[in-house]
Amino acid sequence: MIEAIWKRTSVRAAALFLFSVAVYLPALHAGFIWDDADHLTQNPCVVGPLGLKEIWTSTRAVYYPLVLTSFWALHKIVGLSPFPYHLINVLMHSGSALLLWLGLRQLGVRAAWLGATLWALHPVTVQSVAWVTELKNTQSCFFYLLSILLFLKADNDREIEPRKFRWLFALSLLSFILAITSKPATVMLPAVLALCLWWRKGTVRAGDLFLLAPFLLVAGAAAGWTVYEQVFLSQAIGADWSVNWMQRFVIAGWNLWFYLSKIVWPHPLIFIYPRWKIETIKFYDLVPLLAAAGGLFVLWRTRNRFLRPVFFAAAYFAISLFPVLGFFNVYFFKYSFVSDHFQYLACIGPLALAGSAIPAAVSSLARPRLSRSAVGAAVLLALALLTWRQTTTYTDVETLYRTTIERNPECWMAQFNLGMILLNRNEFEMGVAYLRKAAMLRPNDPMANTGLADALRRKDEMDEAGAYYQKALEAAPMYVPAHIGLAIVLEEKGEPAEAVVHYQKALETEPNSPDIHYDLASVLFQQGRIDDAVAQIRQTLALQPNNADAYVVLGNAFLAKKFVADAIAQYSKALAIRPDNAAAKSNLAWILASASEPALRNAPRAIELAEELNRFSDGKDLLALRTLAAAYAENKEFNRAVETAQRALQLARAQNDFALCDALQQEIHLYEAGLPYQQQ
Repeated sequence: MIEAIWKRTSVRAAALFLFSVAVYLPALHAGFIWDDADHLTQNPCVVGPLGLKEIWTSTRAVYYPLVLTSFWALHKIVGLSPFPYHLINVLMHSGSALLLWLGLRQLGVRAAWLGATLWALHPVTVQSVAWVTELKNTQSCFFYLLSILLFLKADNDREIEPRKFRWLFALSLLSFILAITSKPATVMLPAVLALCLWWRKGTVRAGDLFLLAPFLLVAGAAAGWTVYEQVFLSQAIGADWSVNWMQRFVIAGWNLWFYLSKIVWPHPLIFIYPRWKIETIKFYDLVPLLAAAGGLFVLWRTRNRFLRPVFFAAAYFAISLFPVLGFFNVYFFKYSFVSDHFQYLACIGPLALAGSAIPAAVSSLARPRLSRSAVGAAVLLALALLTWRQTTTYTDVETLYRTTIERNPECWMAQFNLGMILLNRNEFEMGVAYLRKAAMLRPNDPMANTGLADALRRKDEMDEAGAYYQKALEAAPMYVPAHIGLAIVLEEKGEPAEAVVHYQKALETEPNSPDIHYDLASVLFQQGRIDDAVAQIRQTLALQPNNADAYVVLGNAFLAKKFVADAIAQYSKALAIRPDNAAAKSNLAWILASASEPALRNAPRAIELAEELNRFSDGKDLLALRTLAAAYAENKEFNRAVETAQRALQLARAQNDFALCDALQQEIHLYEAGLPYQQQ
């Protein structure tokens, strides 16, 4: 009875889907990690002022426009709660498992359900499913497998039902376009389709090549764009990618066997694997690639014999991995030449082969007590437990980095990012320790050295911070964060002229950065270079018209030049943009209470602003009290003015601010005499 129910397609489909979801339940409670910020949580195309137009018509979408469209649509509905994004990833993976099962059945693969379930539950897929950004993998895989399934169905109807064939073919091509706009790693689909046709027919005919032509055109365009994007947009150039062709062949051989080994023995699985050091090439370094090539050649020569399924699986594996074997620059190679998410599609081949081989192997043992179902269930249970455990490492970014460091202590990226997390929690000592380790592992890396310098600067260790900024600039003379950090250090050390030089260097690289223009304006103002400061702050406002702080600096500049009316206008603009801007309130209230020109004074407005500042500080802001006293006096409320100024005087004495004590005493004498305070 149970066996009869199990044979029903709907029951097996439901079981496969539910198993795939159940094993990833820990991922549903996970947060965002690493580059989720770039692709989702801080991506202006998704959460900022940009949108679908920029996603599809500009380089802001990098090369995942359909994935960013999915993020954009989901963000409109659920905001930035992590759960729905993880749920979509899990559902895409589970849906792909169903499509894989159907596709394997179309190809006549034995034990197709077991093969699909092995893939769905295998821990090497965890990185793709538990990492929100890797919707690139799960979404592209769904459409990739759908395209294959539709193509195989179309091939069935090519001569029998031409109209149905045309529709299925068009839908297959559309699915491929959806896959490739989700992630260009699916670019090898035409070769996979040719392999599937060979599997069915034993050959690939001229008519088959004609069918594959549209797929090849799409793949060619996507491949060209991806190579361009990696080099010119993602900047996959420089020392980390400077490997010669002999080294690339070595990397390719190592990669192939590494990925296969992780399928056979998925331990340890690491978010960032150690990056291989390939320097002087010896002949034996090429052995892995020669062995892989030799093995494929032998399998090809015996392709129509009993090892035919092995050739199919091996060829699929190698074809699918080709874009990430090392022949082309990939930005991720900066951290490691391998990653679990690179073989999300490729591992389908070996696991489908394993799915068909397990029942055959058990049957060949001829042991009645050894049930094929029991062995299959045991293997699936073991994989499910490993996957569940691996998924928990993606719970949050700190857990992920700590686990990565535990398994790969030389991972400078995890050391660096964990250090930054601890710094942001004000755990300075531990944060600096991790950042020192990152800088030691990457001694010539500008980001690692700048991160450590930032941490030291926050600890007020300015000399050492400056030294690390200089080290970063030695490695990358135009590295903007290092120029900005060093400028801040120089300001703190009382060297504003040198700080100006570094802000200007930063602007050479990022001339449209409103923040750098603003920082430069501030230091120029401190130097007394008022006109230069005004020029920079106007640049800031041209790039960022709603920058309230910039209007405050501009107001300060006008005030320094005695253009009081202009200063009032700028402070008022700042408050119109951000009513809680304390600097604008304080400066405007002081002018309105004490301006030398009667026409510029406005006692009621000055009182309103000063009282707001005083309430916000619970009466502990010395300058707010002084301003409020002057405003009361201008409004002829001299008793209140005296009382408020005396409270300010008490605070000034407690703070040992003797200059302000003298000023307040003089102002109190004026108020006691029934006179307001007016600036000279």
